[in-house]
Amino acid sequence: MLSTKSWMISVKLVMLLWSYFATVLTDPGGVPTSWRPSIDEERGDADPLIGLEHGGANLGLNQSSVLGEPANQRMRFCRKCNQFKPPRCHHCSVCGRCILKMDHHCVWVVNCVGALNYKYFLLFLVYTFLETTVVTLSLLRLFIAFFTEGEISGTPGTLVATFITFVLNLSFALSVMGFLIMHISLVLANTTTIEAYEKKTDPKWRYDLGRKKNFEQVFGMDKRYWLIPAYSEDDLKRMTVLRGFEYPTRPDLNELQQL
Repeated sequence: MLSTKSWMISVKLVMLLWSYFATVLTDPGGVPTSWRPSIDEERGDADPLIGLEHGGANLGLNQSSVLGEPANQRMRFCRKCNQFKPPRCHHCSVCGRCILKMDHHCVWVVNCVGALNYKYFLLFLVYTFLETTVVTLSLLRLFIAFFTEGEISGTPGTLVATFITFVLNLSFALSVMGFLIMHISLVLANTTTIEAYEKKTDPKWRYDLGRKKNFEQVFGMDKRYWLIPAYSEDDLKRMTVLRGFEYPTRPDLNELQQL
């Protein structure tokens, strides 16, 4: 039978691989060519969540609806894709398309990290950190023995392999820990790596709804699914943010913008 330590390592390895392949194989979220900004039929205005970077040609929107007041110019248009962009969407030069709530393009997963696979990417970081930490701790006694007078059993080749394994796992654990801390802070602030850079001049972030709601927008409301790279059917039905096109904003900032 497997020892407790071996069982823990095996379970974490399975979750690590599951999260990794979920990140790699899941489309981060693209913008359909048929997507158009939503329109407030009563006011005739474009959705206040969307910004203006291009004229409203070929959308069927009248000029006053598209242009409006300077403070309300919020439609966003990608000149590279030649189409409008939903809120929090950015163009990836590597993928050559716009990605919903894009965080970054990750070479380690050969994919963009966006609205539909961000949770899986975070879990991949979590399980990588846990796995490398457990391996590091399990080899710590042998590593210390290298620099003491204690006896170490094994061939020279085995000892060298143990030493290298310890150093590599310790290095990975420390580097992933820093990356993980950064992304946890981004999740709790309901922002992405790109948005964190863009909003340096904007201290009032409209999508920051409080840590609990910010966390749920990424991991879902069903606690049973928080630690696995998947969402419950209920969350997929009731949480429109998981589709990547619509995001609630802070009511207080919405009121200020209407003044």
